[in-house]
Amino acid sequence: MRGGHGGKGSASFRREPYTPRGGPDGGDGGRGGSVVLEATNDASDLSLYTQRRRWNAEPGADGAGGRKTGRSSSDIVLKVPVGTIALDSEGSLIADLDRPGARVVAARGGAGGRGNVHFKSSTRHAPDYAEPGLKGDELEILLDLKLIADVGLVGPPNAGKSSLLRALTAARPKVADYPFTTLDPELGVAESDAGRVVLADIPGLIEGAAQGAGLGQRFLRHVERTKALVYVLDGSSADPWQDLATVRQEVAQFSAGLANRPHIVAVNKVDLEPARRLRARSRRAGVYFASALTGEGLPRLMDAIAEVVAAAPEPPVPAPAKVTKLPVRRGDELVVERKPSGFDVRGERVERLVERTNLDSEGGLARFQAELDRLGVNAALEAAGVEPGDTVNIAGVEFEYQP
Repeated sequence: MRGGHGGKGSASFRREPYTPRGGPDGGDGGRGGSVVLEATNDASDLSLYTQRRRWNAEPGADGAGGRKTGRSSSDIVLKVPVGTIALDSEGSLIADLDRPGARVVAARGGAGGRGNVHFKSSTRHAPDYAEPGLKGDELEILLDLKLIADVGLVGPPNAGKSSLLRALTAARPKVADYPFTTLDPELGVAESDAGRVVLADIPGLIEGAAQGAGLGQRFLRHVERTKALVYVLDGSSADPWQDLATVRQEVAQFSAGLANRPHIVAVNKVDLEPARRLRARSRRAGVYFASALTGEGLPRLMDAIAEVVAAAPEPPVPAPAKVTKLPVRRGDELVVERKPSGFDVRGERVERLVERTNLDSEGGLARFQAELDRLGVNAALEAAGVEPGDTVNIAGVEFEYQP
């Protein structure tokens, strides 16, 4: 994403008959457009951003004579599904867009440059320079969608979560008999007498999932916003209750708050003999036996899911979307580093000065030199041992040092 550059300020002078000394009248440049992320329920996935990966806002228009300010460009608003998080290239959170209308400015447009009218003073009556506009922010952002569902179906691989989701809803996930059949979480909507319930099938958990084993950690976070959990077990496995203990332990290690959400247990594959024997001797509360294949027990299971969702409190609401980390300019500290090729000068104010200076203008260069003295750059270079003719690099621009 890249914000638009600010427009250039104008270095013009008032030229009218009978006005011999009209003076400077250059207008300011317009602000560049920003790239904004906005959460909406109208978007269901991030497929648009796999097709187009670069988003550039328009630059601001240049200023003109007559103190005319250049037009500021419109922002680009990128619509993303509710539940999208934005991460920078280091994996740090930029924003959590967890509700409709949540917005964040991801790449801010640059400010327009000031026209020469701003540089007129009692000693400088005809400044022949103006400022160029500032560059817009440019950064790489990873958009990651956390599914928002009422219920998360969690359980070990091959417990039949996808089959159960398909049997309870109109969803059509891929189903096969091998671990991690579901590589992407699937959503389905189920209707019951208690209302509509959105279920998410979360890929199978194995021991060590909370530490990143298998695909566990990648998908556990998708159930963070669910109101309730349904632990789905394979009733024909060697020890379903041990499977349940393993899954609950992984969920607890990932998030203690998630492990304390309301839940029920669904034992699938009751059409098989081992599961029927398990049902005959089970006396556990909150356990529902069903078969995604034959439909046995599904109405009762669906009613139980609707009841637990209706009684569940709302999950914790994250803080309102805000920028927690964006490219940050360095502080005011001035750093001079000697290198074989010359001297590097770094610091927010001096780098911004270079951005703000029209180096093709004689007057602009004179002001630039005066500002370097005021910021202490020349004194710092001399303290570092600079000699006349040495190369000085500031913000990617090379200068020859002359005292």
